[in-house]
Amino acid sequence: MSMKYYAVIDTNVIIAALLAKDSDAATLRVLRAVLDGSITPLYHEDILSEYNDVLHRKKFHLKEGMIQLVLTAIKQYGLEVQPQPTGEILLDMDDLIFYEVAMEKRSDGAWLVTGNQKHYPVRSFIVTPAEMMEILENGKG
Repeated sequence: MSMKYYAVIDTNVIIAALLAKDSDAATLRVLRAVLDGSITPLYHEDILSEYNDVLHRKKFHLKEGMIQLVLTAIKQYGLEVQPQPTGEILLDMDDLIFYEVAMEKRSDGAWLVTGNQKHYPVRSFIVTPAEMMEILENGKG
């Protein structure tokens, strides 16, 4: 029986994965882990809506098909979470929903995977894409 990994994937990780030049980039490996079912992404309507807005920004030049593939996969493989307010104050309050969704599922070992750890409080469950892949590969929970 393999471990089940729940993770909130920050928008910057998805963008970096889709723009990655290196096929072994940690961000891309995280996205692949979502697509192959190793990671169950946690989401909320506000998270999907941020993904949608950011992925459509002109500067990224992402193809519509790719954007839809990612959004559909998150909904299809993911778990929608309605978090309780934590009262946490973050640098960028737009990040709060990512944090609160992870907090809501902490009892199930949820992670928050981000390329911008400085946007969040220092918590052991807030990890970089590389750290998330290490956790997956070493079967740590």
